[in-house]
Amino acid sequence: MTTESDRYFTELTDALRTTGVPAEQIAATVEDLRGHLSGTGARPEEEFGPADAFAAQLGGLAPLPGEPDGKAESWTWTADLFNDRRMLAVHGDQGWEVESLDSLGRFVCRRSATAALRWEYRREVIGARRRAKVLAELEPEGWELCGEWLVYGYFKRPRAATAGPAGALEARPAAPLQQLFLSRRGKVALAVWLVLVGGAMAATFIGTLGTGGLAITIALASMVFALVTSHLETAKGRVDQDRPKSS
Repeated sequence: MTTESDRYFTELTDALRTTGVPAEQIAATVEDLRGHLSGTGARPEEEFGPADAFAAQLGGLAPLPGEPDGKAESWTWTADLFNDRRMLAVHGDQGWEVESLDSLGRFVCRRSATAALRWEYRREVIGARRRAKVLAELEPEGWELCGEWLVYGYFKRPRAATAGPAGALEARPAAPLQQLFLSRRGKVALAVWLVLVGGAMAATFIGTLGTGGLAITIALASMVFALVTSHLETAKGRVDQDRPKSS
């Protein structure tokens, strides 16, 4: 198995080099794929297909983070906790790679202008006690932490690690014009937040609440909005998990 695997990745490395993929990117790609195989025990050609064909699909890998790429697309968007995983799956399938979450909790994404990859994502609770355990479980499977929000960590990996050549994106849909994706529950929670903040602003305008009180009200309303949303999403997940599966 080791000899076969070494031979396969040598062929893959040579084929990727001929397509112009940078050496650092080749090394990172091979390392990720080796990690995936060590976790599954599968044979490389059965998992990824012939090395030459697989290299042709991977030849347009996005540059390493921080590498200049004036042609790459950028897009920033956000969703509530009820809708984030669904939208990550949709956008990841369109080749959008999450680079980070900004200070507002928005997903900062990029997509190669050439042959982009499809991406898959998952969200895990990574509080102080769970962080090391979650990372130890997911990193050997090729998952990379790409952002954190509240107690949640978002992980990504290229779909090619599990889907082989099917993980490459042949056609790139246009970047969405929309940047906010809210579920029904998220819209209700946001409406309550707006009512609270609007009331505080009105009280400030008529003089019954000072600017300091307004700032405190907005901060408290935002904190409650985040906590309630997180609680409702967690409760919904438990209900879904406990619901009997239909045969």
